[in-house]
Amino acid sequence: MENKQCPACGQLFQSRPQTRHQSYCSAPSCQRQRKKQWQRNKLQNDPDYQDNQRSAQHTWLERNPDYWRQYRESHPKYADRNRALQRNRNRQATGRVIAKMDVSIPDNSLPSGIYQLSRKSDDPIAKMDVWIVEITVHTCVCTDFVKIAKR
Repeated sequence: MENKQCPACGQLFQSRPQTRHQSYCSAPSCQRQRKKQWQRNKLQNDPDYQDNQRSAQHTWLERNPDYWRQYRESHPKYADRNRALQRNRNRQATGRVIAKMDVSIPDNSLPSGIYQLSRKSDDPIAKMDVWIVEITVHTCVCTDFVKIAKR
């Protein structure tokens, strides 16, 4: 059996005969890193997994609505550090909009018409499945409401 090098810790190890394609050693920290990499890959490439994760987070948040407020109150150093880091990230993202997941509340509604949505940036600040787009009006026929009788 050949020795392999663990990508997490860099140590040589012998893979288990039961696990032919084993690439990480069996150390708990390396296995955590392997699982974390697997999850990251699943979140990027598997829409069903993304939906399941979003649903699970939403359900958990409904059961624990005050968790984060209480956590920040009981961990003031963490909250202060996080606020400082976020201010720094916002400063570095000058001129870019910071998007949250699944938020679409327009300040003013657009008139009916045909629009073209084109991706504007691969902004790392935007979360999960958010696109920053530019809306270009192609046509807009705005007429008064016309009541059409049913047959």
